[in-house]
Amino acid sequence: MRFVSRTLGNFREPNPCWKKNLGHKVKEGSIVNSARKGSCNKSSGRNPRRLVFEGRRLLWLSPGVLLLYGFPALAQPQQSPSVQGAATQEQLRDQQLAGTISGTVVDGTGAIVAGAIVKLSREDQSLSQDVASDGDGHFSFAGIAPGPFQLTITSAGFATQRSSGTLHSGENLLVPPITLVIATAATEVQVSLTPAEVAEAEIKDEEKQRVLGVIPNFYVTYNSAAAPLKPKQKFELAWKATVDPINFGLTGAIAGIEQAANSYSGYGQGAQGYAKRYGASYADSAIGTFIGSAILPSLLKQDPRYFYKGTGSRRSRFLYAITQTVVCKGDNGHRQVNYSALLGSLAAGGISNLYYPKADRDVTLTFETALIGIGASAATNLLQEFLLRKLTRKAPTYASAQP
Repeated sequence: MRFVSRTLGNFREPNPCWKKNLGHKVKEGSIVNSARKGSCNKSSGRNPRRLVFEGRRLLWLSPGVLLLYGFPALAQPQQSPSVQGAATQEQLRDQQLAGTISGTVVDGTGAIVAGAIVKLSREDQSLSQDVASDGDGHFSFAGIAPGPFQLTITSAGFATQRSSGTLHSGENLLVPPITLVIATAATEVQVSLTPAEVAEAEIKDEEKQRVLGVIPNFYVTYNSAAAPLKPKQKFELAWKATVDPINFGLTGAIAGIEQAANSYSGYGQGAQGYAKRYGASYADSAIGTFIGSAILPSLLKQDPRYFYKGTGSRRSRFLYAITQTVVCKGDNGHRQVNYSALLGSLAAGGISNLYYPKADRDVTLTFETALIGIGASAATNLLQEFLLRKLTRKAPTYASAQP
């Protein structure tokens, strides 16, 4: 192998001591080792050198230089991996060309949808653009780098639609028509009744309550949270109870008993006496009902109904029923003195002096009538608490009433 130097000025002349140690003539073009035993000891510390001939001129070269000449690739500077990777990515980007994505937005009938918002994005969030479809329902994105993408389309009255795909280098991608579906309206309607409407519904139930399916049992509620009655509803309930056909029959029975016992003898006997007794008895019932269950409860804001208890010991229920003749539930939900029933009984007793026989017209009649009314109310309450609930048909089921 022949080694040649092209940069002669970079090397020194060989040490003259080599001539002493060369005992023979050096042939042209051969390599001679200058490190013979015992030669030039003073220069033994120097780096080894090599001799080459180029055009009959002797050159002095180091082994490193000779190695570089033998392997030129070793003389090239080496680049770090990060620099090489960056260069590779830059080359790849230069090779990838931007493209376009376009399409059309239509509805379920195939008609174009103008003004739809089309959003272009990528999972890595490196891209986020949005445009509105034009009058022809068309949309377009230009200058988009290649790669996967997602389209999100929204429009008023339509459900959100999504479409995805992949854009290749330099591609003008036309996506299939995107069909928007009409959004399903989920409407939640909350119907809230007013207290008056709730009370009206409860009255309708109470007007169906009849003992043994015959005798009206309107003035009792089995709902512990019954809505308070409006004045109109209190008069409505009083009217229903007064004109009920069964009430006329019961009044006739009472008049017959009084006729047989010759009560209020001033009325006499016969049909005329029976009619007077019937009229007086019906007047007592109607006047007492309207004054004690409609007029005064409306003025004093009290509830004229009996609130069924239904729980607890018999003793507690008995006492509850008795006290409800003098205690009632106010329209505000609190317990209070039942002025409506007490004053109503006294008023009915006072008015009865106008149509009872003169012999019976006095203060005694007034209080007698009032006490009879209160006593009848207490007896009715006991029947309501212990018996009539079982005998009343079409009675609604509620939680036990608490006044």
